[in-house]
Amino acid sequence: MVGIKSFGVYIPFYRLSREEISTFWGGLPLPGERAVASYDEDAVTMAVEACRDCLKGFGPQEIDELYLASTTFPYGEKQSAALVAAALDLGREVLTIDLAGSLRSGTGGARLAAGAIQGKRARNVLVCASDLRLGLPNGPKELELGDGAAALLLSDSGVVATIDQMYSCSNEIYDVYRPAEERCLRSWEDRFVREKGYVETVAEAVAAALKKFKMTARDFSRAVFSAPNSGYLSTVAKMLGFDLKTQVQDSLCNAVGASGTAQPLLLLAAALEEAGPGEKILWVSYGDGCDVIALTVTNEISRARGRNTVKRLLASKGKLSYQKYLRWRGFLPAEPPARPRQEPVSAVALWRDRKCGMALYGVKCRRCGTVQYPVQRICMECRSKDDFEYYLFADKQGKITTFSHDSLAVSPDPPSTVAVVDFEGGGRIMMDVTDRDPAEVTIGMPVEMTFRKFREIEGISVYWWKCRPVR
Repeated sequence: MVGIKSFGVYIPFYRLSREEISTFWGGLPLPGERAVASYDEDAVTMAVEACRDCLKGFGPQEIDELYLASTTFPYGEKQSAALVAAALDLGREVLTIDLAGSLRSGTGGARLAAGAIQGKRARNVLVCASDLRLGLPNGPKELELGDGAAALLLSDSGVVATIDQMYSCSNEIYDVYRPAEERCLRSWEDRFVREKGYVETVAEAVAAALKKFKMTARDFSRAVFSAPNSGYLSTVAKMLGFDLKTQVQDSLCNAVGASGTAQPLLLLAAALEEAGPGEKILWVSYGDGCDVIALTVTNEISRARGRNTVKRLLASKGKLSYQKYLRWRGFLPAEPPARPRQEPVSAVALWRDRKCGMALYGVKCRRCGTVQYPVQRICMECRSKDDFEYYLFADKQGKITTFSHDSLAVSPDPPSTVAVVDFEGGGRIMMDVTDRDPAEVTIGMPVEMTFRKFREIEGISVYWWKCRPVR
């Protein structure tokens, strides 16, 4: 039976209070907060985080295909799934596919993955959804949206939840949309978006799906609805006969925000974290139509515990000011730094360094066991030549041996913090520290690796690894 074998989530560290946004513009204070990706994060880096969480306990060689869903890919033409596969070291024979253009792209990827497994083309398919959507300042979308990513590993064995039945419908409507040449979302009048878009489409689709499944709302222990806000969700759930308190999964709109393609997968992961064997889950995704999927939790669910749970990531957070948010997203013009122009990016150098730079491999000397980074031909300890094996640093934790705060360096989040990190098992790398409070950085602080956007020059985003305090 095809189903979900593992799941992983990522919620950015920073939170922006909606009350602070409202107060800035002189409006009424609104409750809740939204998750905000850091200045060095995008849909690719968040996808890597979610996939790494999902693949704990699994080797990269076990993955046959990777589908990446987003409406905010960093490139209009260049595959983002290939970037994620390189960071995860999945190998060059993995089929990589980008899915875009709709908030249903994540559940669409799950449907495609199920078909590939049922057709015996693949055994293990990784489906990830990641989004960093923007609303114009002083607009409703700015308050509503949130950033995040989630991943599912689909397989035909050892599944924690089986995919029992599926139903989909499309709907051509201009409710919320974004022209290709623009950064921020546009939206039609709210009543039209709510009633003719979300409520009518989801209600009709779920009713038709339940009829096809020969089931009722009472047959499900949990109902997972993606929704832009809790008001939309409660209206539809009541219409369909679901109990808001006992059946409907929290939309996380007040704690994370509407996270685009990631929201359906993120909410399903939250439901699976608390579900028990035998429970039936109705999974509903909206966007230019509706996907409705029925699942049953298996006895394997206990095996999937202990990852980056939604509850833990919600609790692991830091406060972000609205002014800094505006600067990070480029809404506030600022004087450029008085520095010489940066050197252009070398596509050749990036290509050569794709294993050690993208996946963070160093080497381990076969003769004396010394671990070192970057890769070099002569062992720094025993001086043996060309006698190494590759050694992965990305999955290791370390401790800060020494660090420096640089207030003169150009940074969207000054001061820049650079640290020398000594890794468990050996090895030392000097790297930037992100998602940190400069006042709390100390020698001996435990850190973990995180894949980030290092810089962007002439349209090329350069990715590498940084360290952050262990979340």
